[in-house]
Amino acid sequence: MLKKHSIEVIGARTHNLKGVSCRIPHGEVTVVTGPSGAGKSSLAFDTVFAEGQRRFVESVSTYARQFLRQMERPPVDEIRNLTPAVALEARNSIESARSTVGTVTEIYDVLRLLFTHIGEIHCPHGHGRVRKYSSEEVAKRLTSGAVGDAILLVAPISRPKQHANQALAELIRQGFARCLVGSDLVRMDSSFSWSKEWDPLDLVLGRFKAEPGARSRLTEAIDEGAQLSNGIVQARGGSAGLNGSPGSSSVWHYGPGLICSQCGQSIQNPVPALFSFNSPMGACIECQGFGRVIGIDRGLVIPDQSLTLLEKPLAPWNSPAYAGHYDDLFAACRERGVPLDVPWRDLTDRDRDWIWSGPDAAVAKHGDFLNLRDFFARLERRSYKVHVRVMLSRYRAYDTCTACQGGRLQPEALRVLVQGLTLPEVTRMTVDEMYAWQQQAGWSSRQQEIGGHLLDELEERIGVLRRVGLDYLSLDRQARTLSGGESQRIHLAAALGSGLTSTMYVLDEPTIGLHPSDSQRLLGLLRDLAHRGNTILVVEHDRTLIEGADHLIDLGPAAGERGGEVVAEGTVEEVMRSEKSLTAKYLRDRPNTPARQHLARFRRESQRESLEAEISARPKIEVRGARSHNLAGFDVAIPLETLVMVTGVSGSGKSTLVGDVLHANFRRMESGAGVNPGDCDALLGLPKVSDIRLVDQKPLGRSSRSNSATFIKAYEQIRKILATTEAARRQYIEAAHFSFNLDQGRCAKCRGTGVEEVDMQFMAAVTVTCDSCQGKRFQRHVLAIKYEGLNIAEILNLTVDDAIQHFAGHRLLCKRLGLLVEAGLGYLRLGQQTSTLSGGEAQRLKLASFLDGQVAAATGQRRLFIFDEPTTGLHFSDIDMLYGTLRKLISRGHGVVVVEHSLDLIARGDWIIDLGPGGGIHGGQLLYSGPLVPFLDTIESPTAKELRRHLKWRRRKHRR
Repeated sequence: MLKKHSIEVIGARTHNLKGVSCRIPHGEVTVVTGPSGAGKSSLAFDTVFAEGQRRFVESVSTYARQFLRQMERPPVDEIRNLTPAVALEARNSIESARSTVGTVTEIYDVLRLLFTHIGEIHCPHGHGRVRKYSSEEVAKRLTSGAVGDAILLVAPISRPKQHANQALAELIRQGFARCLVGSDLVRMDSSFSWSKEWDPLDLVLGRFKAEPGARSRLTEAIDEGAQLSNGIVQARGGSAGLNGSPGSSSVWHYGPGLICSQCGQSIQNPVPALFSFNSPMGACIECQGFGRVIGIDRGLVIPDQSLTLLEKPLAPWNSPAYAGHYDDLFAACRERGVPLDVPWRDLTDRDRDWIWSGPDAAVAKHGDFLNLRDFFARLERRSYKVHVRVMLSRYRAYDTCTACQGGRLQPEALRVLVQGLTLPEVTRMTVDEMYAWQQQAGWSSRQQEIGGHLLDELEERIGVLRRVGLDYLSLDRQARTLSGGESQRIHLAAALGSGLTSTMYVLDEPTIGLHPSDSQRLLGLLRDLAHRGNTILVVEHDRTLIEGADHLIDLGPAAGERGGEVVAEGTVEEVMRSEKSLTAKYLRDRPNTPARQHLARFRRESQRESLEAEISARPKIEVRGARSHNLAGFDVAIPLETLVMVTGVSGSGKSTLVGDVLHANFRRMESGAGVNPGDCDALLGLPKVSDIRLVDQKPLGRSSRSNSATFIKAYEQIRKILATTEAARRQYIEAAHFSFNLDQGRCAKCRGTGVEEVDMQFMAAVTVTCDSCQGKRFQRHVLAIKYEGLNIAEILNLTVDDAIQHFAGHRLLCKRLGLLVEAGLGYLRLGQQTSTLSGGEAQRLKLASFLDGQVAAATGQRRLFIFDEPTTGLHFSDIDMLYGTLRKLISRGHGVVVVEHSLDLIARGDWIIDLGPGGGIHGGQLLYSGPLVPFLDTIESPTAKELRRHLKWRRRKHRR
């Protein structure tokens, strides 16, 4: 019996779903969980959301409806009570450098309106604030000084191109008898001629005294002068100054628009487009609104600063074509007294700048040599040659635009301030800093009256970002640099700010990259969204969201063909009572969980001390003075042959430490060019490893022909097996005929992709099955070749687990496919495109390629692997399998560093490096580096607290 009005899914058969029927209550948070590959995304995205998208297209224009015959309906018997749907996937599809956190969340649009309406405009010449004045305000201010001060009112009138003297005569006839030439008053009469030298003509409107009684006459004179001079009126002498205190200036300028009262500079009236770096009106002319310009990276030009000049440290000159420049440089250095046997880093700043930019104009020239700045300028002039462009590309870097100082906006926009800050200065704040700034700012009654609703909107949108755990991001952060989880939560924040109701939101693991301490806040945000009348459908593995769901759908019991069934459905309490649910088994607090079994090894102090001594004796890589981004310049050692966990809240500096500092500096030392590493004083111990591999969640590639079988080089074996069949030999079909990249056997229409894209013009392109090969990707005569009853299309539709059974007699192929099983990807289909994999699946596919036993410590090739949240998309049971895989790498002599938030995996680490205590400017400190058990017993960091709560750990005194 249904408790509430719900979306009802009846007989869903998408991918591996086996006629699934379930309900999704409106106005509640429904979580779909289960093992990886059990069919969660197939149900949530490929069935429910896909049907919602199809119905949306059906409801719009006739142009859209003509494509309906090509948009396949999901294989489901019926979906009832479906509402409009919005999908927020855990991948970052933003590629534009113009898109920022502020623009995606629309906070930047609110700020543009705020600066337009309540911003204070300042004079470009430093004369302070500029504002509009009415004639009454001008008269009041001019007469507020010392009583009796003389005020001369002047109207600068432009000289007409024709009949100037006739216009002058008309002014005289109207009673204007004097003009101002310099500081002299000149009387105008019938003999007076308006020469071209007097353009404009400073017509005297009258002389007034600074007294209240003259205010009305002064107002009339200002209005009259404004009509004669297109609005410009000057007040001279007396209390003319309006920018400062009365009497601070002898000349004041008044006009209908924004004019500086001291210098008369006319200023553009702000409009929202002026503050947009995507608009020609607001974008900086120099950098076109990007905030950066292409320049030369000195670190790439001089990659090894320990070399002396005699050892030739300048990379572009270390080729036969340019080596001759060294002779001139050495001669000039000897004449100037620059030492040639001193390392580059130890030369004085003045000497280094001299070699780079040449002598100062005010300093005597020493020798005739080509400095590096002029050298690259010469290359720029010859960049029409291909080889010169290739050479320049090796040393390119993005430098901050000197015109806007990275602010992206034109000078006119940078002269508008709110609470003393420009718009770029506001967007450089983190979300947390902006929240504090808005709360502490003393908004005037006028600002509240004009922009009160904007301030409320800004506070609400900033508050949402804080609630989704993104308080460490700055608003000017490029959106394309965000992780998949950050991107999804950014769009979630934007959706909440839009105020939609009666909408279904489908989310794919919104807790990716989120610290466990922030999961509760995210759950509260989803509940708020549901209480507005929306339906929330979340694919998730996080304990907090699963236990906090209003309705739970648990799929399983396993992955791939062994999954696709509803194991349990209902409230959390109802699912927890299920004996069939694997999720319920892990959620119930049993004493034999893998994490607690791991910690049981260290109950005795002697065992703990033995392990700590063993790890301390292992080789290490030491990072000295890590200070990139928000890192606070600390030293940390990373032991090899050890499972090292790098933990901390979101934005604390984990990825900066292992990615930007450790990995990028290693890459710079290896290749020299194309890498921008983070700052540190030194990296010690690098000779102990042959390579450092960063296994992150970036997409594996955009090729629609790449799949899991091709990635691990198993597809080549499959092609050879099919080519050796009797039918293939009779028809002269070779392995090349089974290639997606060659024309011999692939479908000519879809070129081996199996799908085609239909351009919808007004919305995203629609992908449809190729009507020539019906998605089978190959020509008919190739599809006729079968091995053990299956053709190539049917083989590609097998899961990895099924393929191992089908090709059981081929040892080499099964060994390759077994790597995928070891990485927890046995449920993937061989032909599934790598571009459709989640970030976690893509990362584990990379991991599978490293599991080949051919590379081991015995060969002397010890590697350090860095994993960025490998548990993304993994069920609790899959984390056990991942842990075993990581241990295999360590057993082969490699080192493993894992940046992780999953408490289930952190609890099984050997060595903890904990950063924090907060994110952004509140993080970047090394809170702990050492074994796991002392971390649980002695540390008060957010991670330690959550881990103790998760493990129900009883703290004990521990000797350090």
